[in-house]
Amino acid sequence: MMIQALKEVLAQEPRFEPELTVIGTTSGGMSYGEHYYRSLRQAGDLRRAPTWIANYPAQKPVVDAQVAFGISAPCQVIANACASGTNAIGHAFECVRSGRYQRVFAGGYDAISELVFTGFDSLQASTPEKCRPFDRHRTGMVLGEGAAVLALENLASARQRGAPVLAEIIGYGISTDNFHITQPDPTGIGAQQAMQQSLESARVSAKEVDYINAHGTATLFNDAAEGKAISSLFNGVPVSSTKGMMGHSLGAAGAIEAVICLLALQHQFLPPNINFGALDDHLDLNIVANKARPAVLRTALSNSFGFGGTNASILMRTFEA
Repeated sequence: MMIQALKEVLAQEPRFEPELTVIGTTSGGMSYGEHYYRSLRQAGDLRRAPTWIANYPAQKPVVDAQVAFGISAPCQVIANACASGTNAIGHAFECVRSGRYQRVFAGGYDAISELVFTGFDSLQASTPEKCRPFDRHRTGMVLGEGAAVLALENLASARQRGAPVLAEIIGYGISTDNFHITQPDPTGIGAQQAMQQSLESARVSAKEVDYINAHGTATLFNDAAEGKAISSLFNGVPVSSTKGMMGHSLGAAGAIEAVICLLALQHQFLPPNINFGALDDHLDLNIVANKARPAVLRTALSNSFGFGGTNASILMRTFEA
């Protein structure tokens, strides 16, 4: 997945030479680890076991992808639960904004493994039904997998190269609420702080946000807490969770959803929140229900919240030359 994601970004910008790569993930090469530890309990052929364990470290898929395209940039891996992908992009954004780096690859990846699937099932967070973010009848999340990579560059450097600028990242916010190992603070304070920090980082007001791509896992606790946080800061901003269409790709989710926000800004539409019937009675949100619709968008907010109370938000804006 990382090789394919890097291939796609380089196809669009082949002259981009990163000075740093920042990637978020939760599970890393967990599927290879499963093969390895099972092989130790079996009397079968163990000749492939070293290959499995060699692919187990989280950085291995990233390094393999860079090697495949002759990239030698240092690699940083961020493992911060389901906020990992957004944290990676936010950290890369801060690296560029600080002036320390000019060009950075940033994104996330995660592949489904049996251990992860079983873990979410044991928490009773998964559903055998459709994923229904923010719906009053939601019954849980559906796991997904994937990868996405963004090329972040200082504006002056991009202009000097004549590179196409698709959008700007203008703000990043992070918080940790430490309420529970798997449940968010029910008041939504952690999510609220991350969104507020992203607004302050970008020096924009809540009124200037035109769309929110919510974390929206369709679990009872997450959607309730995030919904409270959104309504405490925003008034009537269109909101959708695209996990109903793609599943929850864990560490990759924030990167994939950042790309969705980028596409929404480019093509001026609101991504849909599918499988939506009726809003939870305790939420006050403007859900983009079931169908995409055209809209005038300038600024989009993307949320990612994870286990242990890790919260991250990034703000993106259309680029005006």
